[in-house]
Amino acid sequence: MLKQRTILALISTFFACASACAQYVWVDEHGNKQFSDTPPPSTVPKNRILKGKNLIDSNTDAGDASSSSKAADTPRQKTDSIASRNEDYNKRKAEQAEKDKKAAEAQQAANDKSKNCERVKSYQKTLESGVRISTTDKNGERNYMSDEQREKELADTKKASSGC
Repeated sequence: MLKQRTILALISTFFACASACAQYVWVDEHGNKQFSDTPPPSTVPKNRILKGKNLIDSNTDAGDASSSSKAADTPRQKTDSIASRNEDYNKRKAEQAEKDKKAAEAQQAANDKSKNCERVKSYQKTLESGVRISTTDKNGERNYMSDEQREKELADTKKASSGC
C-alpha cells in the first residue's frame, strides 16, 4: 500500500513539474508581472521576460536556440491564423446575411408587385364589364361613377397594368 502511494506521488509530481515548465513570466510596459501559459506578445522585449521557454533554451547552443525560437513563434502564428480565420468567418457570415436580406426584400417586392397587378386587372375587368360602380365620400354618401370617370379610370388601370 505504501509503495502504491509513493508511485502515485511520484507520477503526480512529474505531471505537476511538466505543467509548471509551460509557464511564462514577464514584466509589461506598466511594470506589472504577468503570468501566462502562452508566450508573451512579440512587443515585449526579451530582457523583460523573467521565465519562459526561450530563457531555458538560451543556455544551450545557438542551433537549439534558433529552433526553439521557431517553436515559440508557432503558437503565435496559430493564434494569428485562428484570429484571422474568425475574422474571415465573421466577414463571410455578415456578407451572407446581407445577401439573404436583399434576396428577402426582392422576394417581398415581387410578391407585392404580383398582388398589385392582380388587383389592377380585377378592377379593370370590373370597369370593362359595365356594372355601375359606386364610391362613398367623406360624408358617407354614395356616389355613382359617371361614364367619363369610368373611361378615365379605365385608362389609368391600363397604364398601371402595362407594367405587369
